[in-house]
Amino acid sequence: MKHREPPKFPCKLETELDRLSSLPAHVIDQILSQLPIRDAVRTSVLSKKWRYKWATVPHLVFDNHCVSTSSQDQTFIKNKLVNIVDHVLLLHNGPILKFKLSHRDLLGVSDIDRWILYMSRSCVKEFILEIWKGQRYKVPSSLFLCQNLIHLELFNCLLKPPSTFKGFRNLKSLDLQHITLSQDVFENLISSSPTLERLTLMNFDGFTHLNIDAPNLQFFDIGGVFDDVTFENTFHLALVSIGLYVNGKNDQAMGPGNSCKLLRFFVHLPHIRRLEIQSYFLKYLAIGNVPSRLPRPCVDLNYLSIRINFNDLEENLAALCLLRSSPNLQELEMLARPEETGIGVLTNFWEVDHWTSLFSQLRMVKIVGISGIRSELEFIKFVLSNSPVLETMTIKPASLEGGWDLIKELLRFRRASARAEIIYLDPQLQ
Repeated sequence: MKHREPPKFPCKLETELDRLSSLPAHVIDQILSQLPIRDAVRTSVLSKKWRYKWATVPHLVFDNHCVSTSSQDQTFIKNKLVNIVDHVLLLHNGPILKFKLSHRDLLGVSDIDRWILYMSRSCVKEFILEIWKGQRYKVPSSLFLCQNLIHLELFNCLLKPPSTFKGFRNLKSLDLQHITLSQDVFENLISSSPTLERLTLMNFDGFTHLNIDAPNLQFFDIGGVFDDVTFENTFHLALVSIGLYVNGKNDQAMGPGNSCKLLRFFVHLPHIRRLEIQSYFLKYLAIGNVPSRLPRPCVDLNYLSIRINFNDLEENLAALCLLRSSPNLQELEMLARPEETGIGVLTNFWEVDHWTSLFSQLRMVKIVGISGIRSELEFIKFVLSNSPVLETMTIKPASLEGGWDLIKELLRFRRASARAEIIYLDPQLQ
């Protein structure tokens, strides 16, 4: 008698694979784009339907996750990374919208020139290149042919575009860190990118004057060594963070007939909402005759962070001008420079009646790095007595020394807001 075989049902894995395979192409692309490139390629073994799906992924990221090896031989790691990139680009089929190359052992090898040339023939919109070791990598001229770029990010590179370069017409975000380029190249790069909305500059050389002409710029973050910064046609700029990494004044800029840096800085920033003044930039803004307030108040400014030497009269004058010119400020952060707090003594500055109107909107204050000197305590007292809606003031000193005396002094200060809470943070906490 012939035995009847039980009916065959698809296994759970096959069912799940069929369900995944039936997803829309753009959803599959999204799933594969979230995987490291190594894992995306491995999906080719799932089934025949998945064999080449990875090859159409529009986002290619080659980072530390794409090379798995226990070897410490940098030449071996570099060769393996080069082989992986070459293999992926050779088999890739379709547009490449994003290309990111960032590996801790990556040097500025000539193979990168080939890959950038390949990208210039695609419709790449996002290009990220981070060279973590070795000298500046000179970016080939083919990069400047990528006219579909929306986001460009370069780390440890040398930029020297060809004379025929007319700018990136579609670029919205530019991030340059540890970069070298000339003054003319920098200014042309910014002014010939009319759609630029975000600009980040960190640790640059080759130019010292930051002339920013960008009508659509909304976000500006810079940290480095420079002589001057000016804005033009930046009426949409809302978020600004600037750090000047050297301590010293430009003596030439302080000569007779030179306008106040603080006034010039804010002329083309009518709608600024968030401002961070880092390192020694307040010292730069204090150059010249600082007015009691700006001609046009910063009515949109609701967040202000200032790194300050509380014993420097010019810096305190510049800070006071900013505070007077920010009627709608809601959050204030003051960062003391500990290496300077012991230089000189400034007294009674914040005790004088500077104020004609209150901090009517100020709700949160954070003061970091203080040592309890008189000028710092006067400032704290001044803010507490002029902030009727203040909710919290957080204070984190530079060290534990004198901490208990500081707490007792703070508790004595009068508060204009009955709800104001003073929070004391341990300086050893991160």
